[in-house]
Amino acid sequence: MASRLALHITQHLTQAWTRRGLLACLLWPLSLLFGLLAAGRRTLYRLGVLRIHRVAVPVIVVGNVFVGGTGKTPFVLWLIAQLRLAGFSPGVIARGYGASAMAPRQVMASSLAAEVGDEALLTVQRTGVPMMVGRDRPAVARALLDQHPELDVIISDDGLQHTALARDIEIILTDARGAGNGWLLPAGPLREPLSRRRDFSVFNSLGTDVPVGAGNFAMTLVGDTAERLNDPSQRLPLASLSGQRLLAAAGIGNPARFFTLLKNAGLQFDELPLADHYAFEDHPFAAMSADKILITEKDAVKCRQNRSLENDPRMWVVPVDARIEPALAQQIVEKLRGYPTA
Repeated sequence: MASRLALHITQHLTQAWTRRGLLACLLWPLSLLFGLLAAGRRTLYRLGVLRIHRVAVPVIVVGNVFVGGTGKTPFVLWLIAQLRLAGFSPGVIARGYGASAMAPRQVMASSLAAEVGDEALLTVQRTGVPMMVGRDRPAVARALLDQHPELDVIISDDGLQHTALARDIEIILTDARGAGNGWLLPAGPLREPLSRRRDFSVFNSLGTDVPVGAGNFAMTLVGDTAERLNDPSQRLPLASLSGQRLLAAAGIGNPARFFTLLKNAGLQFDELPLADHYAFEDHPFAAMSADKILITEKDAVKCRQNRSLENDPRMWVVPVDARIEPALAQQIVEKLRGYPTA
């Protein structure tokens, strides 16, 4: 019930945030207050009233100003791989959405999603990267370095607004939704003005044009296979599923992006958008008729921890990878090594 209510509210707000309609206008005074409070907080950090903490290695912050998913997790997976190819030893920190612990907690491949967060668990299972989650980003970064002194760069996943942690590179992701109606929360979808400073802008660009300019890069999420939930060694091309009764479900920030990927593969299916970070404590598909149920990797890490879902032979996962212009990796590496970006 709570998940359905959250999804309903999210869908209603998302629709309201696409234009400056009645609901957005009614909330606009609150967005002014939100903006003033956020600006005041940033000023306190800039003046030194609130302390900014620097750790012993460079920090790359990956985030967005648009509420909801813009593809950060696939981007972080790509960034980990690129840094390793360049000879770096990266670690990752995050809040860990839904994580039960306040203090820094190390993420293991066997961790429970309820304890460390689904995105953090996916990141570690895909890459094996040293990772910690917790609310206090500077404390989490220090704890990660204490446990893994071999690390020479830290990626902060979704830490753009956590000003207390000093950062050396800021990367902002956006997608086809752009700035929505252009207003701050709660009248619009923006945590900060879209014009805020950054080092690089990455556009999850399927079906959209990427603005021309230095520091702007396109990202495309690609996936053309499905793997069985309880046995990833069993893989099928997505195209081979055509003609079957399919259900596609997604508990991510922007389910439409997952559905579009499947449609572009030529599939027809019933759509089931779920609330972002849907817990999968029950079996939401038990009474549904389908030959195969296609889910995202983010949902899969929780479904594998639910025995009834894991053992459902209809459950198949669609992995995705980020494809990004090679120049972005080169410029990030150059900046880390002290060279100016081109």
